[in-house]
Amino acid sequence: MPESQPERLKTADQPAIAGGKPVRETRLPFNQPDLDPADAEQVAAVVRSGRLAAGPKVRELEERFAALVGARYAVAVSSGTAALHAAYYAAGISREDEVILSPLVAPAAGSAALYLGARPIFADVDERTLNIDPVEIERNITESTRAVVASHFGGYPCAMEAIHAVARRHNLAVVEDATQALGAVYRGRPAGSLAPVAAFSLHPEATVTAGAGGMVIANDEDTYQWLRLFTNLGTVMDWTQLVKRNEGPWHYEVQELGYDYRPTEMQAALGLSQLSRLETFLKRRREIAARYNEAFADLPYVETPYTSPDSEPAWNLYVLKLNLERLRAGRREVFLALQAERINVRVHYLPAYLHPLYGWLGDPNVCTLHEGPPCPMAEALYQRIISLPLYPKMSAADVADVIRAVRRVLHYFAR
Repeated sequence: MPESQPERLKTADQPAIAGGKPVRETRLPFNQPDLDPADAEQVAAVVRSGRLAAGPKVRELEERFAALVGARYAVAVSSGTAALHAAYYAAGISREDEVILSPLVAPAAGSAALYLGARPIFADVDERTLNIDPVEIERNITESTRAVVASHFGGYPCAMEAIHAVARRHNLAVVEDATQALGAVYRGRPAGSLAPVAAFSLHPEATVTAGAGGMVIANDEDTYQWLRLFTNLGTVMDWTQLVKRNEGPWHYEVQELGYDYRPTEMQAALGLSQLSRLETFLKRRREIAARYNEAFADLPYVETPYTSPDSEPAWNLYVLKLNLERLRAGRREVFLALQAERINVRVHYLPAYLHPLYGWLGDPNVCTLHEGPPCPMAEALYQRIISLPLYPKMSAADVADVIRAVRRVLHYFAR
């Protein structure tokens, strides 16, 4: 219900764009990694050891990560993009295959398919969750479709049972894009365990960071070995797996067109230190999300993120949907007004196929130069969504500043 007129007058103080004083004296970052002295010491210890290339720390991080998500294997890589690329490769995606994915994803999710010569096909999203809609997946399947990518938008789990049902009917691979979902849970199972292969990110804005980096999860030995080959320049050093004659102890072979996606020991040391605080990070993210939900529940100008009782989001993003029919401004004006309050906000994401790259590819399935948008729901939602700061390093005062800024700006623009 809309607020009463007295309440509205009481709370609708002038925003900075109308001459008021900004909510904050200093700018609040959109995101910041929560680093502590233990993190720095772990990295420094690796530097002092002189062992910088991938070694025992990387192996330890892989084992810890696999155990965390209940998988048999994990392969550490240099970035989340590398993790997606390797996961698609492990799923058997290759040239001329079609890969169905959501348009509301980081651009890397589409680019990783293009790296392999495959074609990303964008299926529309569910209005509530902003995740790919299983009904839309089925509508986009052709004889060339090889795989479906289930990207957990902002850390909110996809409808995995429905996605797997579609995949089984059409004999498709499923790749889990969990780059924003470390710590998320779907029907009692952790993100990363919901498909045969999954990708995670250890970016500075991820739930746990290694400075940069990623992780690929697999559950069978054959997939694991292919991942090792692909992410290590396609090289084989184990003499039992050599194809040609063993020339000596120095000998190795290149057996695949692989990539140098190996992380460093320094990345692994930071990742291990951060991983030890995962539950603390997740708890704080949930607390902030709950505080936002409570603070905005009475506002008719926005919709807070949808949640369901069978899923626990990782809260990598907190995305408000603006009810534009109740505002005398668009998302751009709201965005700029919040920036003027010295609150850094963002928008996630421009539908991927609207980036110029896809028009230049000239593919009729992704080129936007045709009648009508291929994903009308995603495009409509894009006009309404705005992401607020949410990360463990935020203090209670920081959270209160965001809430005050959002409320004063929305009241100012209310019809």
